[in-house]
Amino acid sequence: MRRSVLAFIGIFSLGLGAFAVAQIAPLEDLASFPSGKLEIAEGKKVKHVFEVWLADSPQRQSQGLMFVRALPDLRGMLFVHAAPQGISMWMKNTYIPLDMVFIDAHGRIQQIVEQTKPHSLDIIRAKDPALAVLEIAGGEAKKLGLRPGQRVIHPALPAR
Repeated sequence: MRRSVLAFIGIFSLGLGAFAVAQIAPLEDLASFPSGKLEIAEGKKVKHVFEVWLADSPQRQSQGLMFVRALPDLRGMLFVHAAPQGISMWMKNTYIPLDMVFIDAHGRIQQIVEQTKPHSLDIIRAKDPALAVLEIAGGEAKKLGLRPGQRVIHPALPAR
């Protein structure tokens, strides 16, 4: 019995060790993420142009804006998924408040979660399946007047 308990503890510890290593994988410099312009339009008129990093792989999506200490106006990160899905995120290791702009399958803003709390482990969820999330500096969505229904234009999103 004692051997089986010790074996379980050993296996459990190895599993935790692997998890810890995965959590401290080296971060990629944001300068190496693909980047480009993202536009938010109302009707045919472009209202705002952002410079965004594209989180285009699971590793980049896991990293997101962790450890970023400042985010200039009109700068952000775009997370795009292959198909609409229930998206949930958290703020672990994120030092600044963010606005999370959830984007639907038609490339339109469906929901905005404002001023997320830095370092929080609370789960932030899209109310409906979403295709993408744009993260921008906390308070910027309100300042710019972003709202559901506006069109988001980026090469990684559907053009409609």
